[in-house]
Amino acid sequence: MANMDLIKKLRGMTQAGVMDAKKALEENDDDLDKAAQWLREKGIVKAAKKASAVATEGVVKVLIEGDKALIIEINSQTDFVAMGNSFIELSNEITQAIFKANVNTLDEGLKAKTKSGMTVEDACTELTARIGEKTAVRRFEVVNKKSDEVFAHYVHNNNKIGVLLVMTSGSKESIGHDVAMHAAAMNPKFLDQSQVDQEWLVNETKILKEQTIAEGKPVDKAEMIVKGRVKKMLAEVCLLDQPFFKEPSKSIGDFLKVNSSVVAKYIRYEVGEGIEKKTNDFAAEVAAQMKQN
Repeated sequence: MANMDLIKKLRGMTQAGVMDAKKALEENDDDLDKAAQWLREKGIVKAAKKASAVATEGVVKVLIEGDKALIIEINSQTDFVAMGNSFIELSNEITQAIFKANVNTLDEGLKAKTKSGMTVEDACTELTARIGEKTAVRRFEVVNKKSDEVFAHYVHNNNKIGVLLVMTSGSKESIGHDVAMHAAAMNPKFLDQSQVDQEWLVNETKILKEQTIAEGKPVDKAEMIVKGRVKKMLAEVCLLDQPFFKEPSKSIGDFLKVNSSVVAKYIRYEVGEGIEKKTNDFAAEVAAQMKQN
């Protein structure tokens, strides 16, 4: 069994993970040079160097079978790779593997086995090594519905935005599709006001209050003005309060009520949302490269 000093040295040489370094040493009788070569041959060194890369492109996928549904985001570094056959095939494999496994957390999902026999994590590492660009599962959610409920979903044709809904049984398929499409386009943060994150609301209210005072509004009237602005803001960020894109005179809540439908759960994923995207200064890159040469 490889000791920790050797593992640490090998990691310093290759940037490989602890378990990869341990396995490499075990496969090569604790010979550091042979272990480092083994890691290079397996592509693990190349993949390790990409581990800290920011992957903001990729796909969102939704899979539904019976009473179970999965929504998942799988990332790449560039859109070019996300549209390639290798990434598409792997993202399909990953979606199936996580769906079939009895998992709920990301750590558990990464251990799920793909049809090739590799774990999801190892399959991502293998593709990263092969194409030289980071591939990773960012997040997923498994949803189980009751027998008196139905799923509705919408994935935009560029596979960058996906919406999954759980609705009351009897809801027409077209109703669910329209609501899911609306959510994809209008990006509501919450289903309704009862589900608004309170920490987020306190912070946004504070910002609105500071803006109102900065506008020169009297302090004694600011509180009332802020209340009105908070009410307007909530109507903009809650799905059920938003004007329905097909019938702006109705809210989504009104549209659902007229059609005897209720949304019990709402999930929306957009590729790369919340990740700070790196902007390349190509002139600076070229200048830096010229200095090195």
